[in-house]
Amino acid sequence: MKHILKILALLVAISACWIGLLQVSVIPESYTWLLPLYFIVSLGCYGILMVGVGLMQFPTCPQEALLLHQDILEAKDFLKNKGVDVGSN
Repeated sequence: MKHILKILALLVAISACWIGLLQVSVIPESYTWLLPLYFIVSLGCYGILMVGVGLMQFPTCPQEALLLHQDILEAKDFLKNKGVDVGSN
């Protein structure tokens, strides 16, 4: 719930700034109408950047890989005891 409120507060603040820029005419009107488009494009670039950073810092978990391998072996043994052919590996 707090996350939704933060997003709504951010959207209200951005809308207020945009409307303020439209009213004050500090920036020419032709540029001011493009601000939402610039915001959406920059938000998309930020999202792509965060996905790229997350992929570059993706952690490896060797302990978890060993536990998973042990679980697979246990499952194969269980299935072999039940008469299911699980392959030679």
